[in-house]
Amino acid sequence: MKKFAYILILFITLVLTSCGVSGGHFKFEGKFLNMNQGEFYVYSPDGGFEGVDTIKVEGGRFTFETECKEDFTIMLVFPNFSEQPIFAKSGKSVEIKADASHLKEMEVSGTEDNELMTKFRQNILKDTPPEAKKHAEDFVREHPNSMCSIYLIKKYFITSTQPDYRKALSLINIVEKEQPKNGQLAKMKQLAETMKNVGTGATLPSFTAYDINGKLVSSTEMSSAPVAVIYTWATYNYDSQDMQRELKSRQKKSNGKLKLMSFCLDASKSECKNNIKRDSIACPTICNGEMLEDKTLKKLGLENLPDNIILQNGKIIARGMKKQELYNKLDQLLK
Repeated sequence: MKKFAYILILFITLVLTSCGVSGGHFKFEGKFLNMNQGEFYVYSPDGGFEGVDTIKVEGGRFTFETECKEDFTIMLVFPNFSEQPIFAKSGKSVEIKADASHLKEMEVSGTEDNELMTKFRQNILKDTPPEAKKHAEDFVREHPNSMCSIYLIKKYFITSTQPDYRKALSLINIVEKEQPKNGQLAKMKQLAETMKNVGTGATLPSFTAYDINGKLVSSTEMSSAPVAVIYTWATYNYDSQDMQRELKSRQKKSNGKLKLMSFCLDASKSECKNNIKRDSIACPTICNGEMLEDKTLKKLGLENLPDNIILQNGKIIARGMKKQELYNKLDQLLK
């Protein structure tokens, strides 16, 4: 009897160990080829956890575990600033295999959503942007109950350089039937509805807000400028800080033609202030610690990091541009 009890306990222990993580937590671990030592970062765009964590790579291996009561998305940010999603599920663990020189080919196994995302990545490796967008639409229609579908709608139809909010809404309606209680989907739908009115060609919506120094700023100041850029940044996002420094330089050379306004997505006002002081940023900066929940940010449809709106005489002429695209556009406008 004692022997049987011992075997039973051993069996249960092995089963629990094979799961890799206890209930209420999620874990990923893996190995990089061509990266023996280094680090990368993780954050959750839908609030699974706060801030940014650093993941150390030692001997090519890495691991990360976090509390997970509900499904959420984790974004892996690599040294080249590329990002890939991991879908967290309570009580689950996944394994990542990647070549540091070919991160788009990253493979994630262990849960259905992550395996579906791996297959999608593999299918679009040689796609043109329009082809990838069509594959994303097809995926959403085929897998409306998947977390991947929510991520793909946002990536290809809302936060892309050429968003299609009407298409986004039609796909959201399909997914909503399978995931009626998904809070993230509801927020995305609200954003897409809002963005129909603040897309390219629209007039900048009216707003007022207090910057980090307590000064009132308004949409009128931005609309009255020949050229203006409203953008997002954070102290933990190097890409957005590079953009901010470049915008500062271009404003200085614009002879008053370019006006800037920023939203800092830090949870800490003090960190934001320290960064502004260090980089001598003079433009109005809004940072109330609410990160992506800021009401003015939502009204303007700024949902990414970095993100931007480009204005010419109060009209939105572009938005969501990548760094070099933004710089090229400003070169044209400020001639």
